[in-house]
Order: sequence, then structure tokens, then C-alpha cells
Amino acid sequence: MGYQHQTNPIQIPVPGGKTIAEHFGIPSTGHSEISIAHMIAPPGWGEPFQSPNFDEWTLMVRGKKQIEVDGKIIVLSAGESLFIEKGSRIRYSNPFLEDAEYWSVCKPAFSLDLVNREPEV
Repeated sequence: MGYQHQTNPIQIPVPGGKTIAEHFGIPSTGHSEISIAHMIAPPGWGEPFQSPNFDEWTLMVRGKKQIEVDGKIIVLSAGESLFIEKGSRIRYSNPFLEDAEYWSVCKPAFSLDLVNREPEV
């Protein structure tokens, strides 16, 4: 088949109220080369630091998201995008008052085996 029409993205449960609708990736379609997911992170959400073994592109749709990458803080706003190279030490959060809605593309596909999350302090 020369195409795959995704009509039912998989909903992935995440602590802290974040929602993930994965359109393509390991859990949803078995694709290990790339993952594409729509995400909404509520105010106050955050993750521990990680050093993923995949490249990640983030495209903001609505709100703002804070990214700490290699010691720098970046605030990504609606209409902006960011590329994070694999191996970078990063932490994602939403310390703002409204939801952060965005798309995430990972290559190779996101996997818990590749994310390398640090223990929460």
C-alpha cells in the first residue's frame, strides 16, 4: 500500500494531565523511523530532564512551552518551532497559565528506551 490514512490516533496516558494523540509511531502504527504526535500540556505540567537518542521537532499551535536545553531556557510560543538534536540535555514544562498545544516529530520514533529520563529530584 502506498499510503496510510490515520483516522484513529492512539491516546497515550501521561502523568500530570498532559494528553498525547500519536498519529504515527511505535505504539500507534509500528513505525520506528519517525513518530508524529499532537500534544496538550496543561498549566503546571513538567517532565524531568532527559537526553534522548532521537532528534525532535516541536511546532507550537497555541500557548507557550518552556524548554531548558543544555543550560539555556527557551520559551516557545504559538506559531514558532524548535529543533532539538539528539543527545541534548532537555527538560520540557508549561509554567504558564494556559494550555500548551503543539505537535512533536521524533526521528527515530519516540521510545521510552531512547528518551533517557533522569530520576525526578
